[in-house]
Amino acid sequence: METPQTESTVSYLTREPIRTEELLRRVQSPQAGAVVLFLGTVRQFTQGRETVALDYEAYAAMAQRKMAQLEAQARAKWPLIGCAMQHRLGHLELGEVSVAVAVSAPHRHQAFEAARWLIDTLKKEVPIWKKEHWADGTTQWVHPQQDSTSAGS
Repeated sequence: METPQTESTVSYLTREPIRTEELLRRVQSPQAGAVVLFLGTVRQFTQGRETVALDYEAYAAMAQRKMAQLEAQARAKWPLIGCAMQHRLGHLELGEVSVAVAVSAPHRHQAFEAARWLIDTLKKEVPIWKKEHWADGTTQWVHPQQDSTSAGS
């Protein structure tokens, strides 16, 4: 379910573990004075409820198009040297990486701003849903736009 990769960009969905070293390799450059890597992980507690696992599903074609659009928007807003995003699909256990955003830019403030904007916008606009598996045996599908913890994560 991976989209083809080019040398300049990696923006896709995967059912495999996210390889952060590959993302970093893709965005690092002698022209970049800063590289920022954000990792979203499966946490144990959400609003006081214990999570045991998450399942992620997406409307893949639309999600990948939207991720490419977000990358283009970020490149238009900041002088990014490199940009890479990946989101896991499928079943994830506690501590596993569910999403990664890596950017490089000439200066740290540009890299931090771009990475924050990318993860916040990805969570709001990309059609990816998560199913929370709670410790009490119940489950609940949540779209990030409806997840009140998203903005602070």
